[in-house]
Amino acid sequence: MKKELFKSLVLFILFVFILPISAQTNLDTVKAQKFDTGKMWTFEDYPHDYIKSTYGFNASEDWLKKVRLSALIFGGGCSASFVSEDGLIMTNHHCVDGILGSVQKEGENIPKNGFFAPTLADERKIPNLTVRQLVLTEDVTAPVLEAMNSGKTDAEKIEKRAAKIKELETTYGQESGLSCRVTSLYNGAKFSLYGFKSYNDIRLAYSNERVVGLYGGDPDNFTYPRYDADFAFVRAYDEAGKPMKTENFFKFSQNGAIDNELLFVVGNPGSTQRLKTVAQLEYYKDVTYRNSVFVLNRLFSIYDELIAEEPAKADEYRGQQFFIGNSAKVSTGVLSGLNDPIFMARKKDFEKKLKNAVMAKPELKEKYGHLWDGIVQTRSEAKKFAFENAAYAISPRTSSSYLATARKLITLAAELKKVEADRGTDYKADKLEATINGLFPAQVNIRLDYKLTKLMADYMIMNIGKDHQLVKKMFNGLGGNAAADYALKNSSVTSKENIIELAKKDPEAILNSNDPFIYYVVNTQEKVKEFAAKTKEIQTTEQALESQLGQVLFAVFGTSIPPDATFTLRISDGVMKSYNYNGTIAPTITTFYGMYDRYYSHKKQYPWDLPERWTKPAPEFNYSVPYNFISTNDIIGGNSGSAIINTKAEVVGAVFDGNMESLAGNFIYTTEANRTVSVASQGILEILKNITNAKRIAEELKLGKLSD
Repeated sequence: MKKELFKSLVLFILFVFILPISAQTNLDTVKAQKFDTGKMWTFEDYPHDYIKSTYGFNASEDWLKKVRLSALIFGGGCSASFVSEDGLIMTNHHCVDGILGSVQKEGENIPKNGFFAPTLADERKIPNLTVRQLVLTEDVTAPVLEAMNSGKTDAEKIEKRAAKIKELETTYGQESGLSCRVTSLYNGAKFSLYGFKSYNDIRLAYSNERVVGLYGGDPDNFTYPRYDADFAFVRAYDEAGKPMKTENFFKFSQNGAIDNELLFVVGNPGSTQRLKTVAQLEYYKDVTYRNSVFVLNRLFSIYDELIAEEPAKADEYRGQQFFIGNSAKVSTGVLSGLNDPIFMARKKDFEKKLKNAVMAKPELKEKYGHLWDGIVQTRSEAKKFAFENAAYAISPRTSSSYLATARKLITLAAELKKVEADRGTDYKADKLEATINGLFPAQVNIRLDYKLTKLMADYMIMNIGKDHQLVKKMFNGLGGNAAADYALKNSSVTSKENIIELAKKDPEAILNSNDPFIYYVVNTQEKVKEFAAKTKEIQTTEQALESQLGQVLFAVFGTSIPPDATFTLRISDGVMKSYNYNGTIAPTITTFYGMYDRYYSHKKQYPWDLPERWTKPAPEFNYSVPYNFISTNDIIGGNSGSAIINTKAEVVGAVFDGNMESLAGNFIYTTEANRTVSVASQGILEILKNITNAKRIAEELKLGKLSD
């Protein structure tokens, strides 16, 4: 009897504590949730009824207009906001980090030491930076769909749609003097034209030291709790060179966010695929993210190795590694979500409900019933050559300089086969020698190139196998170090002397070289073109199917669900809320006490070291002030730098990240543990006043204008 009880107890423990949740769940019973498609609402279709019934807040049109005009697009990939009537703009440190070097003077190191302009005259113009403000929104769905539907074939439909969009952008742009862009929403069921006012005189007012602006580096990226001073301030100037005046800006809250308070994130989320079909998501899982995760994680490891091997260049390598690590975590998180049976079951249930709604109405069934099978077919066709295409079209950004040199040699050979009059300028007699001498890179990182050659071999083997003729020829069917050793031993493109010698031979000698890298380019370039043509044909068909699917989605759900993110302005609702993680409960806020604990617990070592002034704050410094906090708002890449505001349109924080559980947000939004992470407004003010002594900026934030 005791033995039987013991067996039962063991089985219970295995079932409850060891088996994954998905193994304990009947996936047939899993249902799509109300907000699986997210909460990234457009301003033109702001959900008044939902917000009012859920939170009791009724946003007026004046409130929405002020909020919209206070928000900005910062550069090419971040968000920002006006936070003063004198053109002061708040964004993230990581949005300005890459441009700090462009404003520093000789002898300065702004990324390392930070920057504060004591006076307006000290604010420094940032070259080639544009900040844009959405000032015009027009629904242009009718003319775009009318033009599209006049096409006879899928290709003609897409062509006519593109032509109409270009025409509308040009016409509205000329009439308004704005930069106009038509954006497809709901997979092409709706089209909005957005007109942007541009500000080109942007000057740096304040930035933190890189180590605190990116505190915790890659290890802490996409985690929580966080202790990150990821904020910066710039200012827009008018054509007369004076601070730009604006009536629309977010006042700065000195009290910050409070529990159960409605909070909005206002920014420009980049791209999501939440309205994609199950077939498309499965393709992403099996092909797209599978490959990107492999490459990015290997690249990250390569830089770890380089840092260990060349500690003198650690800062340089870490700078390159940080953004690789960011992408690696995102791709890994998305792939993990795509492999989650429960998440996919929710997506399947959503698709099933939509299909049932279509099939229940004869007129819809006749017109749209084929869509899902059509997309299954396009993805199946794409998958037939996807792995071969991946192996044949390796990106120059993730391959060695040897492959880039091989491509240059093949271009040279192709030009030399022409009569001189038909050659490009750089390949004619007077410039030919200089072109040949320039084939070999001015700087070569032999360690990095060796590791990238290993990566190339392993990536190709993963996609086409070690027995493929290309792998055999290049790497003798080997992987890892052995593959790199074989390829480099048999290569002619690893030294300048060998390259020049080969370049001066007959073009056919170059093209028929046994060099592994030259062989790769020669034997893949035509296939790459063939696959590109096939891909374009498939995408054209799929775009037409998606456009119809979007019309179905819109017909069934309307604006009760938001469209996928398109790096255009959105407003997302949420509240501060904890979640369960790592066997414990996440605090809704962190304080400066936690940052100093990280500093000492990690023995003051990178990436948890601190600048000297941060270790000796002013006597008035309050360690218990909220520093970072979490909320349930829906964000994605592109939201970096967004203001998070309360119902008074006051800034309570600067959005800078999501947690690990948010990474599946590319294709599904979940309320259970998906969290936005922001720098608290109280923490920002505390740093400005009592650590960096930037009291001028702190005072402007309090007043909402420059102090006298």
